[in-house]
Amino acid sequence: MRNSVMLIGRPGAEPEMKTLNNNQKIARFSMAVNEPYTNANNERVDNTYWFNVVAWSSLADRVMKAVKKGKLVAIEGSLRNNDWTDKEGKRRTSTEIRLTDLYPLEFDKKED
Repeated sequence: MRNSVMLIGRPGAEPEMKTLNNNQKIARFSMAVNEPYTNANNERVDNTYWFNVVAWSSLADRVMKAVKKGKLVAIEGSLRNNDWTDKEGKRRTSTEIRLTDLYPLEFDKKED
């Protein structure tokens, strides 16, 4: 069996970092992935899918340095489902990608 995800897309915002009580670092960002297709009128259409990405420890530090809003990035990871009960007692579920590797594909131009 295998739980593996590989995506290329663009972060929708700058990543956010938190340090938990045990000094564990966690970085989160959302990523848009476009999937183009041609519709019945022979027009190109893009479907955009959003994914929540989470990185832990030293990988969280890499995310904070390398991930920039709108800059193309490739990621590898695995899917994780989170289940909880909200304040109203409703059962909630979310799915996120737990990052295992990161490949920035666009970089800011350095000024001389």
